[in-house]
Amino acid sequence: ECVGNCCENLGAVTVLTFTMTAYAVMENNKHGLFTVFLLLYLIILTLNTLLITVIHQNKELHQPMNVFTCMLSVNEMYGTTALLPAVMALLMSDTHETSVKWCLAQVYFLHTYGCAEFFILAVMGYDRYVAICYPLHYHSIMSYSKISKLVALASLYPLILFACFYALTLNLSFCGKVLQKLYCVNIEVVKNSCSSVPYISIVGLVLTVFFVVPQLVMIVFSYMQIARVCGKLLRESRGSALKTCIPHIVSLLNYIIGFFFEVIQSRFNMNHVAIVARIFLSLYFVIIPSVANPVLYGLCTQIVRVHILKRFIRHKSLLSKIRDSG
Repeated sequence: ECVGNCCENLGAVTVLTFTMTAYAVMENNKHGLFTVFLLLYLIILTLNTLLITVIHQNKELHQPMNVFTCMLSVNEMYGTTALLPAVMALLMSDTHETSVKWCLAQVYFLHTYGCAEFFILAVMGYDRYVAICYPLHYHSIMSYSKISKLVALASLYPLILFACFYALTLNLSFCGKVLQKLYCVNIEVVKNSCSSVPYISIVGLVLTVFFVVPQLVMIVFSYMQIARVCGKLLRESRGSALKTCIPHIVSLLNYIIGFFFEVIQSRFNMNHVAIVARIFLSLYFVIIPSVANPVLYGLCTQIVRVHILKRFIRHKSLLSKIRDSG
């Protein structure tokens, strides 16, 4: 029978909550940080919802790349919603504790967000390869049938692949209850298990290879072919072709930087780093792409930018008419 925050399990104490120690050093600034996180969350939801709405409501924008852009925006909101509300709640908590059940759920949400993000970026790289290397056959290659398959694959493959690994974590019992993070990630949760589980690291490595390698090969192949074709184009045509790749390249770099920061946070002691820098490093992999991507694929893409501006002008004109009539 469970008592308080723990229960007896075959002589071992299995905890029911984790304490997130990273919040203790934020105690003096928690109200200001709460406001920042809330504003960031609202900005991310607004930007991504606006981009999806504009693309959905304008048939001119119903192109393969924009379908994948909408997928990216949905994934940004999914990842951000799994992260920021929980961060804000823990920030204002007196104990900075979260239940093991919620922590395990957050592990699944955040890891599948990261997996899906990389897969979508790989598909977008393939789309740029087809658009630049086979412009006359673009719509026949990127047919409705192929787009549907890519969308289904990008949605289901990360969920199923991580679920295979996640099942191992779900079977663990936990004796430790300290997580030195702002949120729950699998490697930190496993460190608190009641027994040594080296097989989880082995299975995790194998599944990481299965996840990373195909997408990485697709991206590298796509840009090698793009570089080969662009090398044969005139300077002006080459510039126009490469310009269409800039949003994708920046998004890809943001993902790589965020992944790198996450590895550093998980593998090395960061106590010597200033708290503000540690917060930034911890949240980069979700926050920065979620803010940057709708800007890159919205305001920085001319055809989408035009429709967004038309939408604001239309609303401004409507408000003026309402005000005048009043």
